[in-house]
Amino acid sequence: MTQASRLKELITDRELLVMPGAFDPVSATLAELAGFTALQCSGAGISAVHLGRPDYSMLSLEDMVSCTARIVRSVSVPVMGDADTGFGNAVNAYYTVRAFEEAGAAGLNLEDQVSPKRCGHLDGKQLIDLDEAVTKIRAAADARRDPDFVINARTDALASEGMDGVIRRGNAYLEAGATMVFVEGVTSREEIREAVKGIDGPVSVNVVEGGKSPHRLTFEELQALGVARVSLPGVLLLSAMGGMRTALRRVRDEGGTSGLSDLLLPFREAHDIIGMREIERLEERYLRPLADGTRLAR
Repeated sequence: MTQASRLKELITDRELLVMPGAFDPVSATLAELAGFTALQCSGAGISAVHLGRPDYSMLSLEDMVSCTARIVRSVSVPVMGDADTGFGNAVNAYYTVRAFEEAGAAGLNLEDQVSPKRCGHLDGKQLIDLDEAVTKIRAAADARRDPDFVINARTDALASEGMDGVIRRGNAYLEAGATMVFVEGVTSREEIREAVKGIDGPVSVNVVEGGKSPHRLTFEELQALGVARVSLPGVLLLSAMGGMRTALRRVRDEGGTSGLSDLLLPFREAHDIIGMREIERLEERYLRPLADGTRLAR
């Protein structure tokens, strides 16, 4: 079974698929170790970590694909890429799908915002017209080499066109070949219920802490509402940023690092997570030890 087939199976399964938003190999590895069965690349997280800039179409196709490829190589679970608006018109969207497939992604998000896009939980978003958006989705679907490669058609129509626009666009995207419809910026449980009822295929939402997401929305509730997949684009990035800020303030205020034990992973465990045990096994296999502890080729 391909990773794309596995991801599609998880989406169509009766159990809600929860996908944390990874932004580098370490965050992806931690999510897999925590037991999550699939991951979403967070475009906002990747832009923040690699550029120090907001989610505003500042990353190129090659930037996003190379970051995605590194994440894919670091885990064994399916990874969905973030293709923003397809990096151009329908022709660009076609080649975008090819590039993400070649990088090992199991699927991607494709948005209907005008470029430069912005975070779906911010105001001021603009959409391309429906015909252009449908053409992009059709081009993306045609580009798939693996027919199970997941195209998660994101619509930001709720803020400007209301639920009628969301449903109209969502069903048009499914008809054009999308696997799933990602309804961005939902603000209430009732909006989720309406979207699931009106869209004739799997529906995805996200939960953004501090964004427009309904307050204290649980996974159990989402499953009961009929949602197929939920992404958590901010939880890894925000927790990492919060942890680093707290650690740095303590170091500055306390004049040392001795008071950080509650924030830090043990040194050996951190190295295990990034693969040092495998390096040591390979050293034992291929290198002979010297008296000073170093090794030379056998």
